[in-house]
Amino acid sequence: MQKIDDKQLNELLSRGVQDIIGRELLEKKLKNGEQMKIYIGADPSRPDIHLGHAVVLRKLKKFQELGHKIIFLIGDFTGQIGDPSGKDEARKQLSVAEVKKNAKTYKDQISRVLDFQHSNKPEVKYNSKWNKKLKFQDLIELSSNFTVQQFLERDMYQKRLKEGKPIALHEFFYPLVQAYDSVVMDVDMEVGGNDQLFNMLCGRTLMQKLKNKEKIVITFELLEGTDGRKMSKSYDNYVGVSDTPNDMFGKVMSITDDLILKYFRLCTDLEMSEIKELEEKMKNGENPRNLKARLAYEIVCIYHGEDKAKLAQEEFDNVFKNKEKPTDIEKVSINEDKNIVDLLSEFKLVLSKTEARTMINSGAVKINDEKITDMTFIFKQGEKYLIQVGKRRFLELN
Repeated sequence: MQKIDDKQLNELLSRGVQDIIGRELLEKKLKNGEQMKIYIGADPSRPDIHLGHAVVLRKLKKFQELGHKIIFLIGDFTGQIGDPSGKDEARKQLSVAEVKKNAKTYKDQISRVLDFQHSNKPEVKYNSKWNKKLKFQDLIELSSNFTVQQFLERDMYQKRLKEGKPIALHEFFYPLVQAYDSVVMDVDMEVGGNDQLFNMLCGRTLMQKLKNKEKIVITFELLEGTDGRKMSKSYDNYVGVSDTPNDMFGKVMSITDDLILKYFRLCTDLEMSEIKELEEKMKNGENPRNLKARLAYEIVCIYHGEDKAKLAQEEFDNVFKNKEKPTDIEKVSINEDKNIVDLLSEFKLVLSKTEARTMINSGAVKINDEKITDMTFIFKQGEKYLIQVGKRRFLELN
């Protein structure tokens, strides 16, 4: 175990950190070099780990390097309940098959951040291992540690009550079951986005009551997506940690200017002093595009290495500065004629058929360099087409 000095402590507990409950205890453990068991939970409601998740994972790597035990908990049980946090209606419950499918690549993705080759390698656990064994009597005993008022005080429930929207009973089970995870694993600390504060505090309460132990909680800033909204696959505004270097570079280049410094702070390893210098450059009229190019390069370096970051930068310049086509366009074929809306959706050039129609209507779809606004356009089997959707999505059909 490593002890840390005041400078290291300040960096560790400030950059990207929103709040710390139990800070005094945490600082004491860190200064004394006491090993802690720290966990982050992730429900496999989506198959992709993105830069927003990586903000917390990157901080966990710092704790891992200090010698603390890291647990990545896949909520394959809680995912079937559905986390109500921040929702104005009950979250859709996932089937066992959906949860397994989404969780399949989690370890590979998080290994791009956490070091599984390290002598102090993280553990990956699944909360169905213990939660599926709970009996109804167990649930009654666990729920007796909380009041209905505690749950109803949450803003999202107050909003629903005012709007006359239903609150499903099973939604109350989610924070209860998540709290039980802390007890079973006997953790010292839980980390997560600031939208998870209530759920994590429930675990803190349960640890105090059942284990007579203070669980530390750290929440982190939420990272907005490329368009300034919450980073989410449903908005198509996320940057995945497993995105290709070219896609990652292009997506970072598309972020809104007001997010540049936040991305530098939360997504890169640049010293804060250097980020301050970049902030001064922005204030003095530096072209935001130049700063984004530096940002995109730094982020691609982290997940793919310097060589691929350089190639991604060259590719981006060729496509957007020199108006050339990408060099790595995916090539596919069809065994029957297909309508344009169906094909764009099938080959994931859009998120849905609704988006396909929107993109076609707005003139954002090109076939062989010509804009197509005809919803009835048919791709003929055996003929060659170069398809472009928006600025970055290309597909070659032959």
